[in-house]
Parts: sequence; structure tokens; C-alpha cells
Amino acid sequence: MKILDMLRGRNERRAEDPSWNALANGGNNTLSGSYVDAKSAESISTVFACVQALSESTACLPLHTYRRNEDGSRERADGHWLSRALERPNDYQSGMEFRETLTASVLLNGNGYARKEFNGAGEVTALHPMHPGRVSIVKLDSGRYRYDYTDDQGRPVRLLAEEVLHLRDRTEAGTIVGKSRVAIARESLGLALSLRTHGAASFGRGARPASVLYNDGKTDLSTEQITSLRGVLDSYSAPANAGKTLIMGVRGLKLESIGLSNEDAQWLEAMNFSVTEVCRMFRVPPILVQTLEQASYNNVESLGAQFVKFSLTRWLTMWESAISQQMLGPIARQRYYAEHAVDALLRGTATERAEFYKTMIDSGVMDTEEARRLENLPQRRVDATPTPQAT
Repeated sequence: MKILDMLRGRNERRAEDPSWNALANGGNNTLSGSYVDAKSAESISTVFACVQALSESTACLPLHTYRRNEDGSRERADGHWLSRALERPNDYQSGMEFRETLTASVLLNGNGYARKEFNGAGEVTALHPMHPGRVSIVKLDSGRYRYDYTDDQGRPVRLLAEEVLHLRDRTEAGTIVGKSRVAIARESLGLALSLRTHGAASFGRGARPASVLYNDGKTDLSTEQITSLRGVLDSYSAPANAGKTLIMGVRGLKLESIGLSNEDAQWLEAMNFSVTEVCRMFRVPPILVQTLEQASYNNVESLGAQFVKFSLTRWLTMWESAISQQMLGPIARQRYYAEHAVDALLRGTATERAEFYKTMIDSGVMDTEEARRLENLPQRRVDATPTPQAT
């Protein structure tokens, strides 16, 4: 009876625990027979490239802390504790590494977690990433949420929502657990894994000669002749012999090349289609994962602006909103906030920037020094003593 009670309790936990449902919904097996989870999905080169494109770009963009002034202006607040926590979240990671880790976790698992450390003043002094597979979220009777985490030593740790920075993808109504894109697109990823396995098995076990020698049935070849022919053919397989004429000294033999079969062509087409499917899943332009079939000068030139608008904005906003809501109190968030600097990705050519600055300066919206700061140029040196004029 104890075993039945344990199973019954486990089933009740599965039904009540939204994080369990997010992980176990539908299982990880697919119709193609491939097992799909975050680890196996990331082994697909296109998935890895998409995750890296989004997580690296998000992490490499500067994330500054700003203070709102009463006159409506703003200024950098680099000395604020929030800026220090984002710049150096812990002793073993830089701010870039920390944000790359959590963004990749959200992309692959739907959720990214970090445990907060506080000082006596209630300021966050450190952020420690937590593996999403070892985090379970429980809704308490009070309506609040508790995060149960198993640490590296296997010890259970219970944390309140205020002690966790939780980044997440889109959620279902009534739950705070993000939906995993890998779980949603499990069948498409399973097909990509099966295609890769099929190709590896075909090329690994299949006999695929480049050419075949046909005998007319009237010529008997001795062992010495067969050995000699094999040596001749092997010598012509070197790249330096490409295009040379092959002369065989045995009558009755015909050399025929073997091209790409229809099955191989369909396999290659299916592989290319899986690349497009994965890019569609993460909303990443195929050009960024080195798929250049549809690339042209015009769309590559405007790639930076398109990538920011249609791919990165969701993840940048996720970070900024989570920092405001989960790192700052109600009073502090009215004055302080964090924002990414995307100017580097949105900058046009030198000619376009020169025309923009000229228009802004001539219209009085911007002065020369402001334009120089945007171009990361030093302030002009103004001599206090005027240069004497020659008489």
C-alpha cells in the first residue's frame, strides 16, 4: 500500500505542479522515434546556431542602469547596486556570461532561474544561476509561489519568489512557468534528428563508390589485372588528377560514374527544410545561421535593424521587465531602470550617420558634442587662452 500511496501522491503532484506539467507534457518521444529534450535539440546545428545568435547578441549588448531626473532627463547610475549586480553577478561569471547562460536557458527550456543574495540593506549583491531541470514551482495556499531547488550536493532548497530572478518565455493562463519552444516544436526537431541519424547511418554503413566498372561478360580478368586496375583507379582519385583522361588497358570494361540518387536529393531537401523550420521556431533570419540561399546585398545590409526589431526585442524586453519587476522595489523602480544600448546594431553606414547628424545639428535638436559622444569620440579640447593674432 505504501507504494500505491507514493504513486498516487506522485500523480497528484504532476497534476498540481505547473512546472512538472511544462516538463512532462506530451513526453519527449516523437513520431519519428527520436527522443527530444533541450540537450538533444541543441545538438542540432541550426538550433545551436539560433540559440547562440540570440543569447550571445543579448548578452553582448551593453546593459546600463539609469536614473530618472525630475526634469524628465536621465543619467547613468553606474554606482548604483543594481548596476554592480548586473556587471558582476557572482564570483565565477561576468555579466555577459551570466546573461548568456540565462537567455540560452529560456530559449531551450522556457525558463531561466537565478538565486539572489542580499546584504543587510536589502540590496541584491549576487545572482547565482540554477539549473531549470532541478527547479519546481509550487503555488501556495496564499496565492504566492515557492521555488523548490535541488543544489549540486542533492540537498533541497526552498526559496520564496522574492529570492529568485525568474526569466521565462510565453506562459499559459494561470501559471508562471514558461512554455519550452523545444517541447512545442518537438515533432519538427524529432524529424531533424531522424534525418541526421539517417544520413550518418547511410554514409557510415552504406557502400557508395564514385564509379563502377562493368564487364561485358566475355572478358575474364585475372587477380593481377584486377589489382592493377584498382591501383590505376586509386591513383586517379587524387584531387591533382581531376580532369585527366583515364586509360584502361583491358578490353571489354566500361567505366560509369555514379551520381546523386533521387533518395539522396530528397534527403538533402528535407535537411534544408528542417533548417528553415528551426529558424522559424526561434524567429531568427536564416542568414544568421549561414543559410545564404536567399541572401542579397540589400537584405544583408539591413540585417542588423531587422534582427533587433523582429528577433532580439522580445528577449531584451524580457530582461528589462524582469529586472524592473523582480530586482527593484515599488519605490526604486519609479526612479531607476535598466536598458540595453542597441545603437551599435542599428547604426547605418558612415554616409548615413553623417547625413543624420548634419540634419539633427542644423535643426537644433542636437549639438556637435552630442554627436561626437554617439560616435564614441572624445570631447573637443577648448583652449582657455586665445591664440594671439599677428600684427
